[in-house]
Amino acid sequence: MQLTIDEALAQGGAGRFQQRLLAIFGLVWAADAMQVIAIGFTAAGIAASFGLTVPEALQTGTLFFLGMFVGATLFGRIADRIGRRNVLLLTVSCDAVFGIASVFAPDFWSLLALRFLTGMAVGGTLPVDYAMMAEFLPPRNRGRWLVWLEGFWALGTIVIALTAWIAHLAGADEPWRWIFAIAAIPALIGIWLRLWVPESPMYLLRRGDEAGAHKVVDRVLTANGARALPPDVALTAPVAEGAGQGLFGPELRDRSLGIFAAWFLVSLSYYGVFVWLPAELAKGGFGFVRGYGFLVLMALAQLPGYALAAHGVEAWGRKPTLQVFLLLSAAGCFLFTIAASPWLVAGSLLMMSFALLGTWGALYAFTPELYPTGLRGTGMGTASAVARLGGLLAPSLMGYVVARGFGLAIGVFAALLLLAALATLFIRTETRNRAIG
Repeated sequence: MQLTIDEALAQGGAGRFQQRLLAIFGLVWAADAMQVIAIGFTAAGIAASFGLTVPEALQTGTLFFLGMFVGATLFGRIADRIGRRNVLLLTVSCDAVFGIASVFAPDFWSLLALRFLTGMAVGGTLPVDYAMMAEFLPPRNRGRWLVWLEGFWALGTIVIALTAWIAHLAGADEPWRWIFAIAAIPALIGIWLRLWVPESPMYLLRRGDEAGAHKVVDRVLTANGARALPPDVALTAPVAEGAGQGLFGPELRDRSLGIFAAWFLVSLSYYGVFVWLPAELAKGGFGFVRGYGFLVLMALAQLPGYALAAHGVEAWGRKPTLQVFLLLSAAGCFLFTIAASPWLVAGSLLMMSFALLGTWGALYAFTPELYPTGLRGTGMGTASAVARLGGLLAPSLMGYVVARGFGLAIGVFAALLLLAALATLFIRTETRNRAIG
């Protein structure tokens, strides 16, 4: 008797094993969010500590995103060669070590180096987490659970916003050190928790270790209260579209171009908003829309965005959900440009936060399913690297636009998000309820 990995996992459904996996990956995912969102919240404090302007202090963000670009490009490919688990342990360890070291940086140049190294670690964890989580989920649950994992990003954002607010209220001399310290703690805990995570059975099967894959699948099934597979069951992997090709081979070229363009444009818009918005709100805001309290409210608005995306990817499909959220994100940005009152400004900003994070949830659910096992880490790593390129450009390139007017910058983001929606038309496949090979 033969079963695919997906068919075997479906016998146990998504249960206790996946819940533990979600908690472990989610903890570090929240930590990664905290490291990324900290860029906007720490710039003013870093500038004050080292006698810099805020744009100069934002070089920490530029170096961080450069590190993420290198890490995503490098570690995604490595994970397809030496295994998901080894890369997970390495990257989360580096995330914790360099994140904690950033707290004690004695000068700006040391801080720049440490933020680059932290960015490399964070860039490596993001694509590999999703490739591995996808490979432990049965098809009927995969999209919803991947969006739930992305939902931990909102939790990390909320924690960082609250930390910055508390540090401000407490009158901390160097609040950025508080923020970096809090951001490093979940990764430090995550090192020990990730020792529990086994290697991906799909990766093991691809490497020819059927016995190892069988053992891991049995562990998943028994943890979920199902019976282990009979010893005579042979595990197989279906031949997926594009297997044996590169990311831009004949069968994968269009989907790669479409999804990578979407990642880049969404990233440029998201980081353009959330790197500059904290400084804008802290220095005066827009009427009553100001300060850290509203930033916390914006972070809370992300949670229902994830919830709707989690419903949408299973009820409507991955691609339609992604397109709907891209259009909602663009609408929120456009509404900001024409808002004539603080109430409309508040509504547009909350809509942006809600829709942009729902967009990320749909992107992370869709992308790993577009590639076969031998390219899944590489595909996710390349998508993440392209996104980091957008993040790398956002502080500097968009700073030029922001200088001409924050409303103009938000209008540019609306156009970029509409372009991202058009780019998804290149993707001529839907992966809902489909096995991944």
